[in-house]
Amino acid sequence: MRLICTAILLLSATSLQAATFYLTIAGLGGEPDYEQRFAMLATEIDSILKAAGPDARIETLKGPAATRENVRGMIEKIAHEITAQDAFVVMLIGHGSFDGVDYKMNLPGPDLSAGELAALLDRVPAARQLVVNMTSSSGGAIEALRKANRVLITATKTGTERNATVFARYWVEALRDPAADVDKNETTSALEAFQYAQHKTAEYYDSQKRLATEHSVLEDTGKGSGVRSPSPDNSQGLRAAQFPLVRLGAAKSLVDNPEKRKLLGQKESLERQIDELKYAKAAMAPDAYRKQLTALLLELARTQEELDK
Repeated sequence: MRLICTAILLLSATSLQAATFYLTIAGLGGEPDYEQRFAMLATEIDSILKAAGPDARIETLKGPAATRENVRGMIEKIAHEITAQDAFVVMLIGHGSFDGVDYKMNLPGPDLSAGELAALLDRVPAARQLVVNMTSSSGGAIEALRKANRVLITATKTGTERNATVFARYWVEALRDPAADVDKNETTSALEAFQYAQHKTAEYYDSQKRLATEHSVLEDTGKGSGVRSPSPDNSQGLRAAQFPLVRLGAAKSLVDNPEKRKLLGQKESLERQIDELKYAKAAMAPDAYRKQLTALLLELARTQEELDK
């Protein structure tokens, strides 16, 4: 456990100094209503991210510009600028298709397959990657895109859920709604955003008295087919919980203050250790678990007190 905690401390200190690169792609709508909706969601993501702090590098492709050639060129450009310590987030909005073998995202001109996207992402040196595929049939991309150290979220659990999705609408809402930050640490993680959007999507179908045609899943071990409810019981969700997506409130300005930035790094490190401990609980003696958890919570409270000064 000590070695794990030391590794997390080093990772947190590095990740706080690193940048996060975001690429949002809004694909082909097929009809005016969808074209407008997809472009609007991409524009909103762009605005939210640009207001979320100085450590973000943001690129958006939408409308006629969102071609396969431009997507390839943009990811290759990012691959030359990004480092292993940085994080890379790719968000896909639009329609997708699945023929039983291959998933493809519908783009102006030739479509982009999951295999092509995976090959591009594999050449990006960032060790921490998040792919949020919010298209129809996105579950069909899981097998090609899953990888160790990559968090993968899809709006559908399989490629056969072909109807247009509403998950993207609530994913965008999760990026700007402080309620998504369940643990109130002023940072919305990938896991928190997933759970928020998933809950809101289910509420939408209930309120419309419609049978749900999409079931979002998360995969962050590089081994599974995605789960609806990530937890220590199924070993899914740890990397997603440790992936900061957007900072909120005072946390956005703290990264500009060297002293506060260091404390914020300590805080995020402690939160990572607590997450790691929860996933290790089943293999630990109850007394050892309680002792380590109490010590971490006390240190977290002291660190937060210093940040609040």
